[in-house]
Amino acid sequence: MHISFLLHNAYAVGGTIRTTFNLAQTLAEEHDVEITSVFRHRDEPAMTPPQGVPLGHLVDLRSQSPGYDGNRPEHARPARVFPTGDGRHPQYSRLTDQRIGAHLQGLKADVVVGTRPGLNVHIARQARPGTVRVGQEHLTLDGHRYRLRRELRYRYALLDAVTTVTEADARSYREKFGLPGVRIEAMANIVPPARLAPADGEGKVVVAAGRFAPGKRYDLLIRAFAQVVAAHPDWKLRIYGSGETAPKLRALIDELRLHNHVFLMGVADPLEAEWPKGSIAAVTSDLEAFGMTIVEAMRCGVPVVSTDCPHGPREIIRDGVDGRLVPMGDADAVARALLDLVEDDGLRKRMGRAAFENSARFDPVRIAERHAALYADLVARGTNDRTRSTLRDNLHRVPGVLIDEAFTLRRKVLSTLRKGRTA
Repeated sequence: MHISFLLHNAYAVGGTIRTTFNLAQTLAEEHDVEITSVFRHRDEPAMTPPQGVPLGHLVDLRSQSPGYDGNRPEHARPARVFPTGDGRHPQYSRLTDQRIGAHLQGLKADVVVGTRPGLNVHIARQARPGTVRVGQEHLTLDGHRYRLRRELRYRYALLDAVTTVTEADARSYREKFGLPGVRIEAMANIVPPARLAPADGEGKVVVAAGRFAPGKRYDLLIRAFAQVVAAHPDWKLRIYGSGETAPKLRALIDELRLHNHVFLMGVADPLEAEWPKGSIAAVTSDLEAFGMTIVEAMRCGVPVVSTDCPHGPREIIRDGVDGRLVPMGDADAVARALLDLVEDDGLRKRMGRAAFENSARFDPVRIAERHAALYADLVARGTNDRTRSTLRDNLHRVPGVLIDEAFTLRRKVLSTLRKGRTA
């Protein structure tokens, strides 16, 4: 099969980029695979791209490049195809409408795969007839804005399949969207095996990693770790990453006088070498669409203490076997779970071995085989079903701007009615 992936920006850093590169690399062993990035802002990708997989781009934002597109008039006009509800909408324009549309119309692939909601809408509306259209969801349906959910329910009917990273999110799409004739499948992210020996469980270090964003709740982890330090001052917490909450986290560390125990380590790439230096990993998020760092730690033989947040952790961790799940927002519960592992060497090492063994289910070959089987089945089924073809012919002509105008009108009507009730 010829499989083409469409990414927002393959030259940046992010979990979607990493898992797309991993999937493309594995599929390329058996199939003809390519990746197209809508944007290119640097000469070389920040993350190592898959070997032997062609990587192209549609809009060049390198200021010193002869093909620089940033000063084109169309680049300053807002996009009409890319949905306004997608948080990346301000980066899209009439130029991206044109470039993505031309790319999809000229693409002679068996399968085209989008990797974020806005790009899935482009594929639904603009892909060449006869091409299997697959929309990947790397976030969660409930996490999308209302306006975006409304448009996705309308546009995703044009796809052949929607894949989510958890079964919980797949159920949400089946129950809330329906989408007759569209395959909705849960496909976990690929996490390759670690290239280093697994952790031995001896290091007195807890490791965490991810964006320094409010939803990651590293403040909760730091407060919980203060309780660990009170009982076991020889243990350390290392948090890898960067982001907007870094100043507040540093201030909290100083406030709790943990500067000799809690360390903001900055970005480590690759991170794989850091997990085995610890004996426990921690995730205290309010939401994890999947939980890449959970699996990465487990693949290094490190058990994970995680909040039982929607949607990913509970589908990865077997509570009490290869890690621990604790209530969201409860620093005391996080501290108790950490202390259980800190104080019981045998338990910590048993969970570490179980984490290493159980994480094999995220191996590239296993996950890629599931994607390939889905694509092959859709190609064999064909996209010539009369009902769905008629639906596509009708729906692709409706510009996204009309949907936006309908939402605006609805809000005005509801506002008028509310004012009437209070008059």
